[in-house]
Amino acid sequence: MAGALNTIPKRGGALRPALALVVNAFVWGVSWWPFRALHELGLHPLWSTAGVYLVCLACVLAWRPATLRELRQHPQLWLLALAAGLTNVGFNWGVTVGDVVRVVLLFYLMPAWSVLLAWGLLGERPGAAALTRLVLALAGVAVVLGADATGLPLPASLADWLGLAGGFCFALTNILLRRLNAAPAPARVVAMFGGGAVLAGAVAAVGTAQGLIAAPVLPMEGVLVAAVLAFGFLVGNIALQYGASRLAAHATALIMLSEVVFASVSSVLLGSAQPSGRTWLGGALILAAAVWAAWPARVASRSSRL
Repeated sequence: MAGALNTIPKRGGALRPALALVVNAFVWGVSWWPFRALHELGLHPLWSTAGVYLVCLACVLAWRPATLRELRQHPQLWLLALAAGLTNVGFNWGVTVGDVVRVVLLFYLMPAWSVLLAWGLLGERPGAAALTRLVLALAGVAVVLGADATGLPLPASLADWLGLAGGFCFALTNILLRRLNAAPAPARVVAMFGGGAVLAGAVAAVGTAQGLIAAPVLPMEGVLVAAVLAFGFLVGNIALQYGASRLAAHATALIMLSEVVFASVSSVLLGSAQPSGRTWLGGALILAAAVWAAWPARVASRSSRL
């Protein structure tokens, strides 16, 4: 998945930027459906991801070919490509083969991972509030996963592992975006699309060679689905760049949580998720931690005095 770029708060109307972020969240929230449609036609989600991102990458480079030179000038962008690529491998594969609501909720453990990664990579020592959010999010994950035969809340399926791994890599992506804020935005976009194409393609190729993943097959009826998916990701990324550059970081993070709503509602209505009461309870804890992490500090401090 794409992470939000560093934001530059600006004065003026916030409606259009907010709507742009909602568009991006909608694209990602319902992306599980075309991935599943392509999977049913015989194309594994890893091959779908590789193909769709390759098309997106080609479009961006056709629009701005100088971005390749910018990539060479900022070699650390290759780390961003790796993190973003693994994010998409985990998320797109997970929502295709698992319960959509469960995978998306596990993916949104991202704020908890961010606390640990910011501590290790940025030297941002977490305070009491950050550690409390971490515990709250981990408690939510424990509730969602439930206890296995050993009595521990461990992932019960490949989809669970993919959701957790994707969320960790998404958190790493956002941390790297903060570190690489000097790199031009188009170069970061190319790194993220390129990472999605290369990493998904590499994992798919290894899986196919080992006989674990079927060779890519795309019937004609799947071409339109793949084209719509690629168009959606391009529009979603443009919307993200527009909205995130015009709203404060906390507002962007809060609005992007609507992805969970879009994914949950669409998957339940289309019968691709059967969330239990335990899933909803654990999800509420995870989302509470995410909302708390995104809440503006000045509002949080004011609330604490009431």
